[in-house]
Amino acid sequence: MEADFEDLIAGFLANAIGISEHFLSDGLCEHLASNLLLLHEDDELKPAGIGNDSLLQHSQLIRKDKIYWLDKDHNDPYENQFFEKMDAFVAYLNATCYANIQSYEFHYSLYEAGDFYVKHLDQFKDNASRQYSMISYLNPDWVIKDGGELLVYQTDANQMITPTQGKTVFFKSSALEHEVLVTQGRRMSIAGWLKKG
Repeated sequence: MEADFEDLIAGFLANAIGISEHFLSDGLCEHLASNLLLLHEDDELKPAGIGNDSLLQHSQLIRKDKIYWLDKDHNDPYENQFFEKMDAFVAYLNATCYANIQSYEFHYSLYEAGDFYVKHLDQFKDNASRQYSMISYLNPDWVIKDGGELLVYQTDANQMITPTQGKTVFFKSSALEHEVLVTQGRRMSIAGWLKKG
């Protein structure tokens, strides 16, 4: 497990983006994807918004995915496994990097064919609690024609990240603008933020 954590931290320190190719096991990804699709069938996913609290707005010109917030109170066994991994990573990050992360929030995200999310930062203008962004992908058998890559904008060279099953991406929420390119098929992930406060 610590090797996965070190992949994220070492990549972040070297290139401002940490990537672990198999942060989540295939089995766990399959169960989480099944949860997501069942929620979708039950019409539990809601259109994702932009901004927070009173500034929340919805615009399909900016993003078109649907989301469902994870919560430990749901007591789903597979989501609990995900939370256990995140708890362990936060503890490791705080112990080794003095990050002082105190909480987190995560949601399922579903992009259907034609969906996208334009270039943006993850930290709100009026709230700096989000410190690090994390995205874990749940897409089995992803191929280039499926699209939906994460494009991260950097000074030296932009980075294109494929949303393959089990991969997790880690970066500073206030530092890197990024976008989700247009998907050509169904794209599933769990996205969220490690927070102070």
